[in-house]
Amino acid sequence: MDMIYAPAVPEIVLACLAMALLMAGVFGLERGRIVSWLCVVSLAITLLLVLTGGTDRVVGLGGLFVTGAFAVYVKVLVLIGSALAIVMSLTFNEREALDRFEFPIVILFATLGMLMMVSANDLIALYLGLELQSLSLYVLAAFRRDTLRSSEAGLKYFVLGALSSGMLLYGCSLIYGFLGATGFDAIAAAVGGGDPSLGVVVGLVFLLAGLCFKVSAAPFHMWTPDVYEGAPTPVTALFSVAPKIAALALFIRVLMEPFGDLTDKWQQIIVVVAILSMAIGAFTAIVQENIKRLMAYSSIGHVGYALVGIATGTEEGVRAVLIYLAIYLFMNVGVFACILAMRQKGSAVENISDLAGFSKSRPLVAGIFAALMFSMAGIPPLAGFFGKFYVFMAAVNAGLVPLAVFGVLASVVGCYYYLRIVKVMYFDEAGEDMDRPLPSEIGVVAGLSAVVVVLFVVVPWTITDFAGGAARTLFSG
Repeated sequence: MDMIYAPAVPEIVLACLAMALLMAGVFGLERGRIVSWLCVVSLAITLLLVLTGGTDRVVGLGGLFVTGAFAVYVKVLVLIGSALAIVMSLTFNEREALDRFEFPIVILFATLGMLMMVSANDLIALYLGLELQSLSLYVLAAFRRDTLRSSEAGLKYFVLGALSSGMLLYGCSLIYGFLGATGFDAIAAAVGGGDPSLGVVVGLVFLLAGLCFKVSAAPFHMWTPDVYEGAPTPVTALFSVAPKIAALALFIRVLMEPFGDLTDKWQQIIVVVAILSMAIGAFTAIVQENIKRLMAYSSIGHVGYALVGIATGTEEGVRAVLIYLAIYLFMNVGVFACILAMRQKGSAVENISDLAGFSKSRPLVAGIFAALMFSMAGIPPLAGFFGKFYVFMAAVNAGLVPLAVFGVLASVVGCYYYLRIVKVMYFDEAGEDMDRPLPSEIGVVAGLSAVVVVLFVVVPWTITDFAGGAARTLFSG
């Protein structure tokens, strides 16, 4: 197969820009804010290249890399999530003495790994992209080296991440050993129309276990609360959106393309993982007092909702998941922007009880925060309701009615801890006022997220049509 480089032009350009900025930082451009904005510009250039590259399915780099409408859709979300995380980190890093040029550049390399994951068309390419992302995220989790919590978060993430990578690589080796192929197209041809050997099924189980860790799905979620709590808040915001979206997209690509004919083999695994994730996310979050740990369990629950759509194995289910991921991106980024706005006497506030009276000292931010909480709870007519509605309807239409019912019940339980935050902000006795003024970039990100969440009901087709085209091309090959 010819080495066609055109599909990978955005990734190649991003890699070159990241290396150039790294060299610029080493040889004199050490101001973190300037480098951060240059990294945002680099992500914007990459986004433009992705959007202008076309939506036709094109395979390149000797069959290792594939692009198309599905990849374009997910890459847009990943690039937006990474750019917003860098923007939210500007003032925070300056206040916390983390204003170093390496920070946004490491995010660029993590984003490059995510883009490679989304376009992986081979088990080898899948692993390379996954590890580039993971190694960068290990560094970001432990970036605040002088604090015990951040160092502990990075170490836990590294050790457990290495274990999950070993499981994933073992699964890939089993699949290669029994099928003699690593390319997705060759694997699909080998397993199509026949009963796979036990070795292939075992390999697929190990592969799915590794991917479940990357999306923090239960029972592979044990790293998530500690890493979310210990990592710097802008890093936690990044963890909650871009890597999760890229890994879920990889989940979809692996299951629908090379193993699309083995739905009866992997569907039961995804159903069990989805149920466990929704249950653990819903019930464990109830007892959390730290808002970042609460958001960690919330993200586990939301992954469970996304896996409901993946479990259907249908085009409608994939479309629902893609819509859900777009909505989830803006909801989560907005929530973490509000968390970054919570400071008392120059120190960050993370306990839910400290939000008492927040509506009186910062009524606008509290209003945005409340709208985002209602959306994450799935209260109509906010965007979060439609995300869950599309996913559950896809499950019902695919005959997975019990799974959809369980998802609705878990969502009802989740309403408690989301609405509890609103209750604390508006009805508990006011404590100490939050610091002023609010950093402008935090206000812009929070406001943008609120607009998307509130107005989704007015113009939903802007996302649904794009997602529908992406899912359709994935299934049409």
